[in-house]
Amino acid sequence: MLSRSIRDDFPALDRKINGNKLIYFDSAASTLKPKLVIERLSNFYLNNYANVHRAVHTLASESTQMLEYTREKLAKFLNAREEEIIFTSGTTMSINLVVESFVRSGMLSSSDSVLVTLVEHHANFVPWIRLSKLHNFHVDVVAPTGRFGELKIEDFNVKKEPKIIAVTFQSNVTGQVIDIEKIREKFPNAILLVDGAQYIPHKKIDVKKLGIDFLAFSAHKMLGPSGVGVLWGKKGFLEKMEPFLYGGEMIDKVGLDNVTFNVLPYKFEAGTPNIGGIAGLLFALEYLEGVGFENLEEHIKKLTQYAIEKLSKIKDVELYGPLNENQLGIVSFNINGVHPHDVAHLLDEKFGIAVRSGHHCAQPLMKILKTQSCLDVFPNSTCRASFYAYNTLEEIDILAMAINKIKEWFDVF
Repeated sequence: MLSRSIRDDFPALDRKINGNKLIYFDSAASTLKPKLVIERLSNFYLNNYANVHRAVHTLASESTQMLEYTREKLAKFLNAREEEIIFTSGTTMSINLVVESFVRSGMLSSSDSVLVTLVEHHANFVPWIRLSKLHNFHVDVVAPTGRFGELKIEDFNVKKEPKIIAVTFQSNVTGQVIDIEKIREKFPNAILLVDGAQYIPHKKIDVKKLGIDFLAFSAHKMLGPSGVGVLWGKKGFLEKMEPFLYGGEMIDKVGLDNVTFNVLPYKFEAGTPNIGGIAGLLFALEYLEGVGFENLEEHIKKLTQYAIEKLSKIKDVELYGPLNENQLGIVSFNINGVHPHDVAHLLDEKFGIAVRSGHHCAQPLMKILKTQSCLDVFPNSTCRASFYAYNTLEEIDILAMAINKIKEWFDVF
């Protein structure tokens, strides 16, 4: 398995949690960081850091070259143009940038509709809902009809093609990978915005082949620092859009009566960027390229299917999602009669296993899972185990053993 050769790069995995070696199953929230990325980032801060673009001294030139080289690497990674790569604070900011800019530019009016789904993270749901109330465009919502939140192409059954479709590439609750190409085929003229936060860390994609118009993702879910993300958008749309934030490098000329903006991509990069975070994103991307995205995807597929196989055999444990090859890196579950927070706490305290519990910033989807569930589970929430390059099959065996133990403890009551 891939993880055996790289586990030494992640010192956190040698930590003891209440006497147990850490098993980190919370990578869907944020991945661990490899030593090499941290060491390179530390060296950058110590020896190369300065503000970018405006100064001519050596440190400023080195920082600027690093930032623009990261942009170049990301463009090649996505098969895009460099001027289409915009640095943001993360996926949430990237999506909000698009929504706000469309409204400010008059590109969304009262006659337009936006199509979103109930499997979205709040970051790709709430901005559309809230701004529709303020600016009077219409939002249609697609509800999944498959087992436990599985979204099917047949669910996108609307009478009129929307102006914008906002959809996740992969559910952060069920791990389902959505068929973006089929959505594009069904709606050839819609503007397609894709939340790639969960999927991009697992797989290299081609934005041109997919036919999408906007893509958002974050560094911290792919071994990089928090506080930095990427928005890719087609040049034609970006040129028409009004910026969301003002000041700094995005300015061209300022007068008393008028302001003009810089060229792409700087038009959307107001203020001092997260220079260190962008450097860390570069180092993380280069680390992942060394691992190989094909190797990474295959490894995570094996872990996911093994986890589904092991956990589905445990009585009174319910798994959520399609439970097939379209589920990647995430397995959400509940134990009958046991609060998910209690399960997560005991997994950590007694076994050193880190999982996430709660609604996972996806409350509309949680309501669907709750209505379909046959378990006595108190809240609209689940436990979520999520996997990455450093995890092993043996760790999943320990998770299954731990769940069985927790069941035994609660059966006493």
